[in-house]
Formats: sequence, C-alpha cells, structure tokens
Amino acid sequence: MGLIINKRVPHPTLETLFDQLEITPSPPKRRINLCAGGPVEPTRGFVLHSADWQRDDSLVVNNENCLTASLDILHEIAKGEGPRQALLALGHASWEPGQLEDEIIRQNAWLSAPASDDLIYGINHLSKWRKALATINIDPLSLSNLVGHA
Repeated sequence: MGLIINKRVPHPTLETLFDQLEITPSPPKRRINLCAGGPVEPTRGFVLHSADWQRDDSLVVNNENCLTASLDILHEIAKGEGPRQALLALGHASWEPGQLEDEIIRQNAWLSAPASDDLIYGINHLSKWRKALATINIDPLSLSNLVGHA
C-alpha cells in the first residue's frame, strides 16, 4: 500500500468533507493538507501523521510517522488537537504480491528518496517531486523516458 502525497484534491474541501462526516467544529480549528492518495478506494481517508499522536488502530510507519484511518484523528484535528503534523489522503495505491518489487528491481520504474517532514507535510504539492529528486542529486531534466540497467 502506498499514498500519493503530492496531488492536491480541489474537491471536496476539508470543510466540506468534515461537514459530510459531521465532524465539528466546522470550520475546523486546524487545517491539514487534503490530497489524492491513489486510485484505490478514493472515498476512504487515510491520515498520515507525525508519531507524537497514536491510537491502538494507528499503523506505525517508522519512528517519525504513523497512518490512521479512523475518524478519531479527524475529530482531534478539527478541535485543533491531534498530531503535530498530518495530511489526509483520499484513496491509496496498491500492488499485487511481487509487483512493486518487480517495478523497482526489474523495470527500473521507481526512484527512492529519503522522507522528510517538508516532503511529506509541506504545502507546496507541485514542488515535492523536485525536492525529492534534489535529495538524491538528480536533475529532472536529465531523466530519460527509456528504462534500463546500468
């Protein structure tokens, strides 16, 4: 399972979504980024957030980040509480067993960059991919649409 974190969702707005889910207060006391997490289950929300807030149903991603899919976290965020940093992704991406490994190893279809708070939770979605490439010293203009192995 993966989340796309650099595609802003124009609709619904966070306020509209909170209203639909009957989460108060509305408007929320705190705003978080709302993005298109992927094509699978686009009506289901996943909150990727800093590990300073967790519940029993939170999935620990690493020492710094967790993933929570319950409404509890949205209620906390609406009240101005909850984790220090968070983003709400609608939907997710997923792969068949072995598919992602094949795409990474054999098809050379992915580049891997280290995560940072700015990349994950930053508000400028359009520049996230450039920032990620910069962390691994790759100029996007030097990329080719041809694949292969060196």
